[in-house]
Amino acid sequence: MTNLLSRVPKTVSLILALCIFFISFILSIMLGKTPISISMVMEAFFNYDETIAEHVIITTSRMSRAVIATVIGASLAIAGALMQALTRNPLAAPDIFGINAGAIFFIVASATLFSVNSLVHYMWIGFIGAGIAATIVYFLGSIGRDGLSPIKIVLAGAAITALFISFTQGLLVINEQGLQSVLFWLAGSVAGRSMDMILPILPFIIGAGLITLFLGRSINILVSGEDIAKSLGQRTILIKTTIGVVVVFLAGGSVAVAGSIGFIGLIVPHIVRGLIGTDYRWVIPFSALFGASLLLLADVAARFIIMPQEMPIGVMTALLGTPFFIYIARRGLTKND
Repeated sequence: MTNLLSRVPKTVSLILALCIFFISFILSIMLGKTPISISMVMEAFFNYDETIAEHVIITTSRMSRAVIATVIGASLAIAGALMQALTRNPLAAPDIFGINAGAIFFIVASATLFSVNSLVHYMWIGFIGAGIAATIVYFLGSIGRDGLSPIKIVLAGAAITALFISFTQGLLVINEQGLQSVLFWLAGSVAGRSMDMILPILPFIIGAGLITLFLGRSINILVSGEDIAKSLGQRTILIKTTIGVVVVFLAGGSVAVAGSIGFIGLIVPHIVRGLIGTDYRWVIPFSALFGASLLLLADVAARFIIMPQEMPIGVMTALLGTPFFIYIARRGLTKND
């Protein structure tokens, strides 16, 4: 892709990205089964009246939904950018670490074997499952004389993902009632989530996000090649380990709250690099803004596709991401021919 904004000052581009995010956030609050005007939104913020139905909808449902979509979209996009840098693979995304599959398996296991049916409990169980899966992948990818390598961690991630998916399918075949209790979560959704769900893990996500802002220069060196990075004195093992831990907190926390939402981590980093270049000091903040905006808009679209019901947001992101995935894969194969 041509770097469309490469000639525009980065601060100006960042302001434009902030404007896109702000518009997406407001649209998420305004649009839905009950349309709400912008003036009513402003009134709910600055002159709340509990007797007005629209004010109640905004404060009890749509505001928390928009905030959660913002946090999750930004987290998944940053995690995807980090994964693509770590593996030097354009098709890499957070689930390459087995994070989604690990979280899903642990949640399905808790629902089918121990009759857990609380979203809050699912959140913590999914977070633990994501961390365990990522730890296994990291361990398998580090075995051998050459230590952690992009190819080994990709293969380890694919193997663990397939393993956890097989276990999950086996549990759901044994206990079909368990499928009904976690079905909407498996498809990915921010509907019905309250701020109480994300607040316990928000410090982990914010902390991980802040760390990424200081990793930009180190990632720029790392993606130039491990030999070059080592010759410049970079402690590559430390940087890779830090990136892996950050990905677990960002993507694992997101999956634990909203379920399996794919392709945000794949699409957004490519869009950002195509617009502003490959400097990760800028790729990371732009990925956060674009990821949040994309998930907010996908959530809005999910409300209208099959009204009065809602389509799971994970299905919407899959509809958007699958053609993009095919395009990236075909382009990669063409380059290799």
